[in-house]
Amino acid sequence: MVRQSAASTGVQTSLGDLGTPLAATTFVVLDLETTGTSASKARITEVGAVKVRGGEVLDELSTLVDPGVLIPASITLLTGITQSMVATAPPIEDVLPKVLAFLDADPDTALVAHNAPFDTGFLKAACERQGLEWPGYPVVDTLRLARALLPRGEVRNHKLGTLAAFYGAPTTPSHRALDDARATVSVLHGLIERLGPMGVHSLEELRAVNKPPSRAQIARRHLAEDLPEEPGVYVFTDARGASLYVGKSNNLRRRVRSYFTAAENRRRIREMAGLVEGVTPIVCTTELEASVRELRIIAERKPPFNRRSRNPERVSWVKLTTDAYPRLSVVRAVRDDGAPYIGPYASAKDAERAKEALLHAVPLRQCTHTPSVPKGKGRAADGSASVIALGGGWAEPCVLAQLGRCGAPCDGTESLQDYTAHADAAAEAMTGDPARVVAAHTARIGELAAALRYEEAAGHRDRLAAFLAGARRAQRLSALSAVPHLVASRRAGTGWETCVVRHGRLAASAVLRPGTDPAAFLASLVATAERVPAGHGPSPRALPGESELILDWLADPATRLVEIEGEWTCPLRSAEAHAELTHWAHGRAAPAQ
Repeated sequence: MVRQSAASTGVQTSLGDLGTPLAATTFVVLDLETTGTSASKARITEVGAVKVRGGEVLDELSTLVDPGVLIPASITLLTGITQSMVATAPPIEDVLPKVLAFLDADPDTALVAHNAPFDTGFLKAACERQGLEWPGYPVVDTLRLARALLPRGEVRNHKLGTLAAFYGAPTTPSHRALDDARATVSVLHGLIERLGPMGVHSLEELRAVNKPPSRAQIARRHLAEDLPEEPGVYVFTDARGASLYVGKSNNLRRRVRSYFTAAENRRRIREMAGLVEGVTPIVCTTELEASVRELRIIAERKPPFNRRSRNPERVSWVKLTTDAYPRLSVVRAVRDDGAPYIGPYASAKDAERAKEALLHAVPLRQCTHTPSVPKGKGRAADGSASVIALGGGWAEPCVLAQLGRCGAPCDGTESLQDYTAHADAAAEAMTGDPARVVAAHTARIGELAAALRYEEAAGHRDRLAAFLAGARRAQRLSALSAVPHLVASRRAGTGWETCVVRHGRLAASAVLRPGTDPAAFLASLVATAERVPAGHGPSPRALPGESELILDWLADPATRLVEIEGEWTCPLRSAEAHAELTHWAHGRAAPAQ
């Protein structure tokens, strides 16, 4: 059995579980003095940092830095730092490791600065010059927060000195690093106090703040109070009980509460807050169950404020027809006709690209005629081009045949046997090994690139990526949907998250808790699981997005197969082997979700 690899599956985006309480976060408030404003040209002259947690100062760091360059007179006038002051100071290569160690002391550390892009830009540039990796700390910018929370009518501007005075900071900013860092601590605490009544209580929420919550958000904050702190799906409803928005979370109460705080900045969601009258929680036993339920509910109810996954039926497939002379067609649905399909695609345009990619490698007919099996060639009355009787008339070969891009089965030039070989090659590329398509396009891309015809080469690249994306998706879905019964488990905390999958559909899920008899648990779960009959096509009994969620879960290295009926296989030389090429189109060939 060839195990499937993980694929990125986009379902409903969310902030996730907002989990680092502000009281438990270590803030390192930092300020730099420099020789100028350009991080690539100027250098650091002083570093000041204050470490605080829970409103208390834990430690401080302050040092001058020898910039290795002259300090402009204007900078000396502004900061008071002279050339003689830094002459005996340590260079940045000695200071930078100490700064990084100061930041790394606590795993729940966030870097804070006023106009943070300036300070982080200089630190990143210094790390790059010293060959050090910038650790990528979560950053809080007090300037951005102040602009979001304090209107100009309340403060005349958002400079550090103005805000320090507004919040009564004991230290006045002086363009010296430690003094400015201390003043920024007071500003940070003042902003956090203002955000508390707005429902912002975690680092993730703090970093998401762009503006205060609306009156409608504040008025509906109580809707989260009675929700369970358990994983599941939540459904926002209006006064008539109609669904407005559906999401999922590992903590229903915390996630729903975030929609009514300053951390929620999406315009559509803020608009929705004025319509919400209730929240329906659906507690789920496993994370996979929550993801699947969310997808199913969105597809069923089509809530107006969900952007993704709302219309899974609006997809396109590329089909190889099953008539005597098969051709490629872009269709909206998979039928029980035994035809090979690839997809689905989010747009017909991507499906057309995939179709064109296959036609470039395999000379299938593109006309809509229905040729009879030719008994021989015919001629027009004037003895010109070959034609074949079609419905009592005669049709001339198309332009593609004249250009040599089609074998012209319509006039009998290409035999049924020869054409069938082309159709079989197309079917193999769709359902098995796409090497023929890959080779044809990569060769042509190389030729065009050598001739400096880059736009044409990019077109071939995008068509190939579209074809491989759809073929890979259909092959993975088909492999899973062919399995009548599968049980797998993954450790979740102290228990084992166990799921039953039948023909690509989640049939049951539960968590095996410590002390429970595994055999009895498994027997009960399997006996009560949904009965799912076999079907036709790549994803006959579930939304393609649901089957892909299951595939991702199964591909997790921590997941263990418990039992399986039938075979879960995928062609060894399948589109999966060329997965990296699907990224060529930079997302343009992304399959439907």
